[in-house]
Amino acid sequence: MIRKLIGKVLRRPGKQILHAKHYGVRRELIHSAALKVCDRLQEAGFEAYIVGGAVRDLMLGKSPKDFDVATSATPEQVRHVFHRSRIIGRRFRIVHVPFYDRHGEEIIEVTTFRGNSDAPTDESGRIIRDNVYGTLEEDALRRDFTINALYYDPNREEILDFHHGEADIKAKRLAILGDPEQRYREDPVRMLRAIRLSAKLGLTLAPATKAPISSLAKLLGNIPSARLFDEMMKLLLSGRAWDCVMALHAHGLHRELFPMLDKLLAKPDAHQFLKQALDNTDARLAQDKPVSAGFLFATLLWHEVEADWQARQAAGQHVVPALVDAMNSVETMVEKRLAIPNRYGAAMKEIWLLQPRFEQRAGNRPYRLLEQQRFRAAYDFLLLRAECGLVEKELAHWWHEFQYGDEDSRSALIARAAQKPGDDNGAKRKRRRKPANRKKAAPEKE
Repeated sequence: MIRKLIGKVLRRPGKQILHAKHYGVRRELIHSAALKVCDRLQEAGFEAYIVGGAVRDLMLGKSPKDFDVATSATPEQVRHVFHRSRIIGRRFRIVHVPFYDRHGEEIIEVTTFRGNSDAPTDESGRIIRDNVYGTLEEDALRRDFTINALYYDPNREEILDFHHGEADIKAKRLAILGDPEQRYREDPVRMLRAIRLSAKLGLTLAPATKAPISSLAKLLGNIPSARLFDEMMKLLLSGRAWDCVMALHAHGLHRELFPMLDKLLAKPDAHQFLKQALDNTDARLAQDKPVSAGFLFATLLWHEVEADWQARQAAGQHVVPALVDAMNSVETMVEKRLAIPNRYGAAMKEIWLLQPRFEQRAGNRPYRLLEQQRFRAAYDFLLLRAECGLVEKELAHWWHEFQYGDEDSRSALIARAAQKPGDDNGAKRKRRRKPANRKKAAPEKE
């Protein structure tokens, strides 16, 4: 009670104080590691709040995945309080505070309040370095959207709202803080965040927030490819991936991020394939099932690979070399904008390389394919192709039966595949005898 009374006396003018429990935000809903960070920083004499997405999601009735902390302590002071923490970043210096439990390592990201001093920018207006520290009010003004400028004090159980974020949450509206064009120029990735958050949270972009996006989309060309990849992953794993992709297309943001989207959407089969893949991803996320980034990018890029592959085969190249060359060609093209990490790129290529092997159902080849590390992912990819009419459904059905059949069933399946007209499957066929030369043939004896 005394602490809350002191807090009321010391409240700064100009901000709205919200009773957290009234909005469904309670201390027991905050990750224990984030609570420990806030408690220890406050005990050390610093201000510390749960900030941004976690507060926003709780107010929207959703379960946050990440809990970030904002504090008046500098990175060095945070490092002094948490000896195992590490300072990372150059453009924005932040502190990662690790905690360990039976589930593994949990990282709480701690940022120091940003100041409103002019930060150095490049010729397009993008902030190059921003390590000027300031007050809580200044930090709130530096946030990207009003609904992210919400600060929760778990000890006072209060939410500080400086820019009507609560009203925008109630109105289901996403509004950027400050002048939209200037804020997008400072960090063009904010345009991608606007698309993702509006789709993920079911919010409508405020007119002023939406207006400059299409004309400024080209600014994404100035963003490092590794950072674009991270944002692309957030879009694809948002739980509303198709909506995000369509919004990217509608605002022209895909041209710097995923330029081949125009061709995909222009082809009905490719359009269906992409939508089905992203819908399946959303369904897995909704069921808390794991999602493979390698599989995701395999689906996104498959039609480009397949078109190149078919063209190379038509030119006389053999099946597997043609596929390998097509894969390498598309990968080189994509790497100009998206730096797909090697671990994801390797999985993606293995999934592609196993596709022609599903056609080979003779002898020991099906057994050897089952032993491949990426078989399950490649099989799921085959199912997706069959579902969209890109391969015969019978092929996918055959492999389903083969996986789960006993030895006799598998032998029968191989025999059945070998007997199919027009399906060589790599099997050796009997060579037809040439008709005897009638002039040289001896007359038959009766």
